[in-house]
Amino acid sequence: MRDIAHQLLEWHCGGVEYALATVIGTSGSAPRPPGAAMAVSADGRVAGSVSGGCVEAAVHQLCLEALDSGRAVRQRFGYSDDDAFAVGLTCGGEVEIFVHPAPGAALEPALSALTRGEPVTVVRSLGSAVRTTVIPGEPMSETGLRTAEFMECYSSPPRLLIFGAIDYAAALAAMGRFLGYRVTVCDARPVFTTADRFPEAHEVVVDWPDRYLRSLTVDARTVVCVLTHDAKFDLPLLEVALRLPVGYVGAMGSRRTHAERLRLLRESGLTDRELARLRSPIGLDLGGRTPAETAVSIAAEIIAEVRGGTAAPLVLTGGAIHR
Repeated sequence: MRDIAHQLLEWHCGGVEYALATVIGTSGSAPRPPGAAMAVSADGRVAGSVSGGCVEAAVHQLCLEALDSGRAVRQRFGYSDDDAFAVGLTCGGEVEIFVHPAPGAALEPALSALTRGEPVTVVRSLGSAVRTTVIPGEPMSETGLRTAEFMECYSSPPRLLIFGAIDYAAALAAMGRFLGYRVTVCDARPVFTTADRFPEAHEVVVDWPDRYLRSLTVDARTVVCVLTHDAKFDLPLLEVALRLPVGYVGAMGSRRTHAERLRLLRESGLTDRELARLRSPIGLDLGGRTPAETAVSIAAEIIAEVRGGTAAPLVLTGGAIHR
């Protein structure tokens, strides 16, 4: 629901009635995970998605029926062997959807929190009379079922920390926001480090990169991208980053730059295990050259690292596509 929170909040503020469909269970090669949501307004407008397109039309109709009847419904969709065009998941998976009229004011605090990037948990009953409870703060568990309730747990968004106020950083900031990260661009040079140059960043910080990173609380979801191309910034920053429990550390530069960087970092005391965490040259080999193409390359490597992907073409792999 996080990805459609802004749209739903607009509907709430505008008095638009809508029904909400949420994925509450999957098996096999289901295209969207539990928690994925789609909303349908009384006049038929759609926000979000609960599948890769396989069952959207059927869920759209269920939403309209829920608005008309005022009742909730649970519906399971699976693969149809008899008719490939029948309602079902042609990918071979199975998905269970919970559809109910939106609970009005009860959901508004959660939507407001999500649009601000704050953590929140939404608990819904799965009976015909839907009860919605909003619990602020970091969740204690992941999205899932609890007896006759469905819990949607939303942590604070993961952070993408981009160091280096260059054109590549602007493209990567836009890509990071698109992927759902809270994006910060940091550089020690105030003339380059302005909000106007990085409109897609949530924060633009003028500070020495290593000092700023030391000041933060980070976790395994935090991504650090070093794009400064300047050893006086890069080296102190990487010394800090590679010793923190972040999920990804990448640095831009040629192979020659990377080799020299490794030598200097070893001299500063970093171990081979710590240096092995460094992704440099940053990104996947997509053949791109422009800032936008480079941002796609970096984002692709981050996704592969976070999701445990191989980064190989799917045509060369086997097994399930959706892990």
